[in-house]
Formats: sequence, C-alpha cells, structure tokens
Amino acid sequence: MRQLPETDRDAIRLAQDPNFARWLEQITATGGCSHPVHLSGSTTTLDGTTGEILRHYDTRAEPGERLLVRCRNRRATVCPACSRLHAGDTFHLVRAGLLGGKNIPTTVRHRPRLFITLTAPSFGPVHRTGEVCRPRRNGGTCEHGRPLGCGAVHAPGAGDVGQPLCPDCYDYTAHVLWHAHASKLWDRFVIDVRRRLATSVGLVQSRFGDHARLSFARIAEYQKRAAVHVHAVVRLDGPNGPEDQPPDWGTTELLIDAVRASARRVLVHTPYSPAAGELSLRWGAQVDARPLRTNGDGPDDDAVAAYVAKYVTKGASETGAGLDHAVTAWEDIESAPVSSHVRSLMRTCWRLGGLSEYAPLRLRSWTHTLGYRGHILTKSRAYSTTYAALRAERAHHMGHLEVPHVITERQWRYVGSGHTPGAALIAAGVASDIILNREIALTEVRIADGGAAW
Repeated sequence: MRQLPETDRDAIRLAQDPNFARWLEQITATGGCSHPVHLSGSTTTLDGTTGEILRHYDTRAEPGERLLVRCRNRRATVCPACSRLHAGDTFHLVRAGLLGGKNIPTTVRHRPRLFITLTAPSFGPVHRTGEVCRPRRNGGTCEHGRPLGCGAVHAPGAGDVGQPLCPDCYDYTAHVLWHAHASKLWDRFVIDVRRRLATSVGLVQSRFGDHARLSFARIAEYQKRAAVHVHAVVRLDGPNGPEDQPPDWGTTELLIDAVRASARRVLVHTPYSPAAGELSLRWGAQVDARPLRTNGDGPDDDAVAAYVAKYVTKGASETGAGLDHAVTAWEDIESAPVSSHVRSLMRTCWRLGGLSEYAPLRLRSWTHTLGYRGHILTKSRAYSTTYAALRAERAHHMGHLEVPHVITERQWRYVGSGHTPGAALIAAGVASDIILNREIALTEVRIADGGAAW
C-alpha cells in the first residue's frame, strides 16, 4: 500500500468504507461533479394544516455527515460534468426561441429570425490564417522597426495567429476600453434597431412596443486576437412576445436592413482621461446578418443552438483569452499561463483600473477577462424560457415535486467543497460512464429516427 500513489491509496480507503455505497450514490447524483459543494443541515416537511411531520432529512445519517451537490460551474475546464449540463440547458433555451417548446409556441419558427455576428473593430494588425498572412508588396517597417507585413502561411492552430505584428503599435488601451463598454454598445444597438424599424414604417419611435417586440439571445465569444465578438439570434414578434404574430410590415429583409444600419451607426464614448483622452467606440466593419429559414435555406436552427451551447461552456484556457479566475495582484498577471498578447491586455487592464476616471469600470476586478464585464450569454425577457424553469422541469422529471399545502423548514450551512484525490478519481470515472451511456443512447435515437439529437 505504501508504494501505491496517493490517489490509489485514497480510492482504496474510500472503497473499504462501510458507507461507500451511499457515498457513491451521492457522487452519481451530482453527475460526477469535479468540485461539489458540501452542505450540512436538514429539511423538514410539515402538513400545513395539522403540523404533522411528513418527511425529515438530516445529513447526520450521511457519510461524513454532509451532502454533496453540484458546483454548477459552466466552464468545462473547471467541471466537465456541470458544464455539460449547463450546455444542455443552453441548447434547449436557445432552441425553444427558434422552434418553440418549453411553453413557447411553435409558431415562432415562422417569424422573421436572424443569426447575426458583430465584431470588435481593429486595434492593430495581427497575424491571421489564410493563404498568406499579410502580403505587402513594398515591404516596409513600422516606427518600431518591425515589418508591416507577413508573408507566412499560418496553420489555424499556430501560436502566432491573433498576435500583433507589432505589440508597440497595437492599441491595447482601446482594446481594453472597448471590452469594458461592449455590453453598453450592445444595449444601444438593440435600442437603435427598434428605432430604425419604427422609423422605416412611419411609426413614432416611442410607440414601437405597441406594434412589435424585438427578442434576442446573444453570446460573447473571444476571437484569436483576444477581442470579443457577439453572436445573436434575433426574432421579431408581436407586442406581447412569442404569443403574438408580428405586424405585416415586419419582414426579414426589413430586420436585416435595420441590423446592418444600427451596427454602423451606434457608438459609445469613454470617460475622458488625461492618459487616453475620450474614445469613440463602435462595432467593427464586419457585420453578418443571415436569415434563419424553416425550409432549410439558411443556417440550421439546431446547429445554431448547438453552437451557442458549445461555446458558452468554454473556459478561458480553451479560447486563449484571459483566465478562469480573478487576479488580485500584479504578480498574478506576470505568472499567468497566457500569451504575451493576452498578458499585455491584462497589464493594461490593471494600469487603467488604477485611474480614478475609470474606477466605475472596475477594470482590475475584470482583468482576468481582459476588461469584458458582461455575461457570456444574455437574452431578452420574452425570447424563450429561463434556466430556472429548465432546472425546475428537470427536478420535476426526477421526482422532486413541490407538494401543495405544506410547510418546509430548511437549515443548511456550507462546510466545504471539492474532492480528495481518490474521490476525484472515482468521480471522474462516474462522469465518464455517464457520458458514454448518453452517447450510446443518442446513437440509438439517431439510428431509430435518422435525426440529430443534442
């Protein structure tokens, strides 16, 4: 035993515990969560009329006198099991807004719907994939003595892709401040789309909500250059949302024109700073707006939903942009396992975050995301269902029902998190088995009906 690795010794110790079977049930119930939360306490369910105890649960009867629950982290780099569950919820959330279901009428599939992409502007030339990176006939160098072009052909996964040709010429300040204002830029973009739709059909802008509603779900994705761009599903409904048909003037072509015009028009001004001045921030020149059609002429609805779900679970280490955890000191930036380009962005965040004029942006708190302060996924209220509703539906399916006319008393406290080395090994095996069983089941479904399943 002494010659075995610590992980193996710990796994054997757990397997020999008399309560191992119950502990394994808890691990399985969490789906093999990599970093479960440990709770201690009790729940008592009482009859609301008679006061009779209908059910009582106490962790004192559990292994270690604690209950393990999912960490619910969306990042696959942190917890693959919970991120997969989150991806599934995201898929159904986005899909319901495209095709209906989850209390959303199926008629939404026939509404004007777009899949749009808005990019960040250029902050300086970077290496890119393609036949030739940046061909330049006359050569030349920048003021720092570096070549203005690049004649190499970079593979998609090459380390140079996304890195500036000249880090000294690259506008790191504008890049960070654009990230810090990206959410506000999106808000103004949505407002301007509504206004343009109203103006184009002769409506008073303030009365647009009486005739139609713009619904959306969007995700933020980091490009190779570590700049956020936005993918969004946009749908035009009637004034009451998905239950209402849009007005006759609400066409896909009109929506595309409004999206493209607003993307070119909206801007956000940064606070004035003696160090950087006042910047005017806009979307990049590349704007894509593609209609989603039910006849197959356009991006597939399921493919769009699956793409959004896949990206929303990616961690910073997978995208090459920032870190999955906050940094608290300059030293954390210097030791971070990131590229020199990302490290420069993090340093810029930290420096700008120390200026009083940028204090409301809380740049130091968001250094690990390179200044971006928004959520990875956001949606309008009427687009589709919610994560909370999906979790409640899953709990109902698993038999966790809310019984009417009862009183539930709960007393819980946090007592720890994570696994011992042996427990982590066993949890990883449980998660792997669940994935394998699920893939086998999905394969059988595809064979049976010839369709694609999430």
